[in-house]
Amino acid sequence: MVTSYPFNVPRLVIAAPSSGSGKTTVATGLMAAFSERGLAVSPHKAGPDYIDPGYHALATGRPGRNLDAFMCGPELVAPLFAHGAAGCDLAVVEGVMGLYDGAAGRGELASTAQVAKLLRAPVVLVVDASSQSRSVAALVHGFASFDPQVRLGGVILNKVGSDRHEVMLREALEEAGMPVLGVLRRAPQVATPSRHLGLVPVAERHTDALASVAALAAQVRAGCDLDALMALARTAPPLDCEAWSPDRASPAVEARGSGGGAPGNGAAPADLSGAPGRRPVVAVAGGPAFTFSYAEHTELLTAAGAEVVTFDPLRDEALPPGTTGLVIGGGFPEVYAPELSANEPLRAAVAAFAAAGGPVAAECAGLLYLGRSLDDKPMCGVLDADARMSERLTLGYREAVAVSDSALAPAGTRLRGHEFHRTVIEPGAGAAPAWGFTHPERRVEGFVQQGVHASYLHTHWAAEPSVARRFAEAAAARR
Repeated sequence: MVTSYPFNVPRLVIAAPSSGSGKTTVATGLMAAFSERGLAVSPHKAGPDYIDPGYHALATGRPGRNLDAFMCGPELVAPLFAHGAAGCDLAVVEGVMGLYDGAAGRGELASTAQVAKLLRAPVVLVVDASSQSRSVAALVHGFASFDPQVRLGGVILNKVGSDRHEVMLREALEEAGMPVLGVLRRAPQVATPSRHLGLVPVAERHTDALASVAALAAQVRAGCDLDALMALARTAPPLDCEAWSPDRASPAVEARGSGGGAPGNGAAPADLSGAPGRRPVVAVAGGPAFTFSYAEHTELLTAAGAEVVTFDPLRDEALPPGTTGLVIGGGFPEVYAPELSANEPLRAAVAAFAAAGGPVAAECAGLLYLGRSLDDKPMCGVLDADARMSERLTLGYREAVAVSDSALAPAGTRLRGHEFHRTVIEPGAGAAPAWGFTHPERRVEGFVQQGVHASYLHTHWAAEPSVARRFAEAAAARR
């Protein structure tokens, strides 16, 4: 379905002066509180983060979607937003870092401010007020005036200590002419546990996460003016954009026999969706150890003609029946290394699939799972490489070019992505590397061998839908 334009849905961007101010608390609480009112709420996250959208999905019952202007380009932000928000009553976008923080050395690129401008959305600033009173007015004034194109519609004060503290903060902001749309007291009982890469994902604590989201909704409902926030959301003007569509971006591919040609050879696509039993089966790793994925990846594979089936490497002892393609995305295999290692039947099945030339796309956690070992625990042994935890956090956007032809992309394909891990793998690249990074540093990384493409780099396939189409074609050729 193509969403007509101009496209209009009430929307808010939840931002903050810096990380740790309470954006996730407020954004998730608002999503849940408005959902409890019976509204269809579309959840979004600025930037590449995978974990927060899991909580957003829990709060709204809809897929949490990322809006990343670096990986997908500014031109796709509004269309991807319109795709996710179609038919909804309200959209809430959680920002990333501080309001004006973006890709290092790239000005406003990938900042919350840029996303807000691309969406023509009012911004609500969440301020950690725990160590200030009248100075809050100067802080908010600076953020409101820094970029006149960013419309700051109000403030939610977080971690307010007392009634007297609230009065002082409100008086200061009244002088500055800035509406206070909510006041949240310090509430450790709704805190969400964190570890080395941020919040613990929903899939690892589903029952507790449900309770956390309910508590956040109650806190926001009690402390925020939901009617005023909805009124502000309705001031967002229409967007002159056409909604992104996986069906247009990744048309179905033709199923081939073993002699049907190389993936990506440009043969005319044929829709497989109407041919029972003929769709190539792409198995996608899920469960607590593999929680990092973008909703659009599955949508693109499905649009390309694949039947996407999720499996859990912690519990399933075999790949899904008929598997002809395998996607192992990001997550926390280091937390579950003993359990993953103990599942010897599945490790053997993955190794056999790869040895037979089956197409495998592995990102970050998937890379570690395909290696010989992770923290001295045996893994699948597809790659002659060993991984271990590290004290060093590797984090940042990357510009990359495909070094070797693979089931994902021909050599020379340029993509943008990001790295986010506290592990190292040795060696860091195989004889045929996956990517050559061109910015911010120059190095090769990852492995391409037979049908396997394994790398630390997280990518967003909406930026280059041919990746999904090529992979689906490679899976179809294995039937």
